[in-house]
Amino acid sequence: MLFLIFISSGLFLGWSLGANDAANIFGTAVGSKMLSFRRAALISSIFIIIGAVFQGRGAAETLNNLGAVDALAGAFTVSLCAGLSVLLMTQRGLPVSTSQAVVGAIVGWSAFTGNATDYKVLSTIVVSWISGPVMGMIFSALLFLLMRWFLRKAMIHVIKLDSYIRTGLIIVGAFGAYSLGANNIANVIGVFVDSAPQLELHFGLFTLDGVQLLFLLGSLAIAAGIFTYSKRVMNKVGNGILSLTPEAAIVVVLAHSLVLFLFSFSSLADALKSIGLPALPMVPVSSTQVVIGAVLGIGLVKGAREVKFKALGGIALGWVVTPLVAGIFTYFALFFIQNVFSLKVTSGAQLLRKISTESQTVEQTLHRIDLVMPAILALAALIIVVLIFLFFRQQKLRLKAENDLLVQQNQAYHTQKALSDLEVNAIQKANELLNIKLESKRREFVNIALSITEQREFLERTASTLGEIQKEPDKMQWERKLNELLIMIKQKISYSNVTPEFYGQIEQMHKDFHLKLENAFPDLTDQEKRLAILLRLNLSTKEISTIMNITPKSVEISRYRLRKKLNLPSGENLSNFINNL
Repeated sequence: MLFLIFISSGLFLGWSLGANDAANIFGTAVGSKMLSFRRAALISSIFIIIGAVFQGRGAAETLNNLGAVDALAGAFTVSLCAGLSVLLMTQRGLPVSTSQAVVGAIVGWSAFTGNATDYKVLSTIVVSWISGPVMGMIFSALLFLLMRWFLRKAMIHVIKLDSYIRTGLIIVGAFGAYSLGANNIANVIGVFVDSAPQLELHFGLFTLDGVQLLFLLGSLAIAAGIFTYSKRVMNKVGNGILSLTPEAAIVVVLAHSLVLFLFSFSSLADALKSIGLPALPMVPVSSTQVVIGAVLGIGLVKGAREVKFKALGGIALGWVVTPLVAGIFTYFALFFIQNVFSLKVTSGAQLLRKISTESQTVEQTLHRIDLVMPAILALAALIIVVLIFLFFRQQKLRLKAENDLLVQQNQAYHTQKALSDLEVNAIQKANELLNIKLESKRREFVNIALSITEQREFLERTASTLGEIQKEPDKMQWERKLNELLIMIKQKISYSNVTPEFYGQIEQMHKDFHLKLENAFPDLTDQEKRLAILLRLNLSTKEISTIMNITPKSVEISRYRLRKKLNLPSGENLSNFINNL
């Protein structure tokens, strides 16, 4: 229980590292709007944990050689002061280095306790603070030039290019998170390595010892810091020094990842040494310095004018101040811990014997726990939960798709129904028009038939009358009947019988006009109404005179009288007035 209380400061430092240094992985991607913060945080958390657990031992050993913090109270104080220093800088929006804070705190512990500081290790770490950014700058500049050349040659469509860059940012970001976990977990848990529990957990495919369990706790604290407090610093890195395009963002992340990987991959260093080549030391490199060096490399390639030197100066100031602040905090905090709480911040003779005895006891009682079956059951349960989640998610998507399809089909049905109704109405209107035309033709044919019948009857009567006249012996009677026949023929010629029917048909066809004419001008005579109807039919004066059995002169007089009764001013056309009525 006491160990967990002391290690809490290391977890706090891990939270601070996640809040600050996660910006070095996905800060450029989030700042260039190519990746959402939530997705970036999830990916970086997963791969930081993997890198810390399986690749974090080499840098931790180097940092522990700088100053072996040999008391839990001292390790607690060192981690706490380093975390407070990083938190202070983070609140001011400066992407400082956790490595610098931890190194400054360890040097402060050595100064207070009088323990020797390994200046060779210190110089190696300080040199990495310089070589790391320089390597990042070189890698970034070369990769940026290579990418720019490739994009000019490839001629990739902008939509495909955007998709490729998003995928590339995820891949290199995962690689960068793995490298960050492997390299910087030493800053979080390095001072507690000597106090790790003697425990081995066997999971079948791999085994976790006590140090790796500490690394697991530290990496979980880093993940918590990423999710809770890293968004503002990500935006600072992404836009505060140089406004980056998505292509430049992927170059920065890749260059940063390569540098951290080279300083933490112990297998590569051993391989280089085995063939007689110099290898990079396994030291906790300042990831912040590396990523800013990578950003500067792109800025120098694009032109120094694009670099925001004011923001860069503030960040450089944070690099200098951070180890000093952490060392001073640690020095005074150790004085407080030792004199107020009476805790040993470094090992003494009695404590050394106690630790030696406890170590011998722990070594004799090393616990090896087989977790293969629990791990299989946990993995199976996780798979089942994921499958259930995917099943219900698929069902939800299927129901949504079916609902959308039903809505579309319903809309299509209503649209088709509306079109059908319009077609039915159009057909009904067309049928009504055809019925009107058929009725008009029927009446026309009836009138023609009636006219033929009437003409036949008239001719029969005329023939009969002529026969009677021919048989008439009396000359006076003969002349009288002949005069009557002549009068009847003249009456027929004058349309005395046909005209009323003709006008009746016209009035029936122009019933609305006849009603309007009567309502507007009730003083018109029947003769004047007939004249108005004939004018509406656009008949000529000669045709009107023939129909009305009057002379053309009389037609003109009748037109003049009609104008007077209609109160038409001079100059207005009578036919146009009647047609517009």
